[in-house]
Amino acid sequence: MRYLTLLAASTVVSLTAQAGEVIDYSVNGEAYEGYLAEATRESKGLVVIIHDWGGLDDYEKTRAEMIADAGYDAFAIDLYGAGNRPDTTEARKEQVGKLYNNRELMRARILGGIEQAREASGESDVIVMGYCFGGGATLELARSGEGEDIAGFATFHGSLDAPEGADYSATSAPVLIMHGGADTGIPNALAANTADMLEKAGATYEVQIYSGAPHAWTVFGSDRYQALADEQSWDAFMDFTDRYLGDTES
Repeated sequence: MRYLTLLAASTVVSLTAQAGEVIDYSVNGEAYEGYLAEATRESKGLVVIIHDWGGLDDYEKTRAEMIADAGYDAFAIDLYGAGNRPDTTEARKEQVGKLYNNRELMRARILGGIEQAREASGESDVIVMGYCFGGGATLELARSGEGEDIAGFATFHGSLDAPEGADYSATSAPVLIMHGGADTGIPNALAANTADMLEKAGATYEVQIYSGAPHAWTVFGSDRYQALADEQSWDAFMDFTDRYLGDTES
């Protein structure tokens, strides 16, 4: 039975149990644990989800189920390793720091997860999306130009810092950035700077800023959750996915 989260203007309703499956896989000999939710009808493509700094948990699984309900296969990848789900601020900073300080390793884990997602779903074209840290990881992959058959990149309240000297000149797929106007940790000026970098590179992009939305505004049940921004950003993401990945005429 499928776990379906229905978004309304002011409420979130959760139904039944998760229907996806945990997928064990390896990257460069290391064990990882992803999550596959298959489309509830004929699949229109594949969406890969990159988790926030807490690691892959029920939040990303819920989002995967929502994507599956919209007609896409969804695979939440694991950038930390099987069983590594840090639950304190210090531990999460440590895990994030390891990958930000070794971006080659970060990209290798992302690409390994995408390879596993394609193997599990049978789909090749993919949109990569991420939350918070996962948004920053998504943009790292976008800037690198690595990976084949990437149809688009999308971030929800993602980290927007780029390494010194980095640019988006190698970015070949469209980029959607969804940012909270009240995010005190990631100022609007940084979102504008990212737009300038994308524009200079000639990339196809959208930057959407949601008024009053703090960082992590999409996290159900948290004190930062903002239903209107969540609904609007989810609609924007699904429009983006349909435009660049799905067959909107079917």
